[in-house]
Amino acid sequence: MTSEQITLVQQSFAKVAPISEQAAVLFYNRLFELAPSVRAMFPEDMTEQRKKLMGMLAAVVGGLSNLDSILPAASTLAKRHVAYGAKAEHYPVVGAALLWTLEKGLGEDWTPELARAWTDVYGVLSGYMMSEAYGAQAQAAE
Repeated sequence: MTSEQITLVQQSFAKVAPISEQAAVLFYNRLFELAPSVRAMFPEDMTEQRKKLMGMLAAVVGGLSNLDSILPAASTLAKRHVAYGAKAEHYPVVGAALLWTLEKGLGEDWTPELARAWTDVYGVLSGYMMSEAYGAQAQAAE
């Protein structure tokens, strides 16, 4: 994850923030399409969950320039997700749903360079979270 990639991710997320509710709806619809079995992990009314998602993304994206500032919260979140039934194999599906959502939300602004930046950022964070949540078994799932 380079400083240029961090800047790209932060600038692009600033364009998504004004449409955060629609982006969250797109994300969860795509996630449940890709992995219908995970729907049972979520509440029937997704309103609060969508707000939590976008708030968490905003905090993570905002903290990318100082990764150490967001890693403790990422660790806690990863461990909490285990209790909800999340598995290491869900992380790539979540990443695919996130990238698809960003592509749809950003339209023409979604470039191959931006896709690589988001992919790299997600890879670093999801790898860390899987390691925190599952330890060595997370490496086998990648």
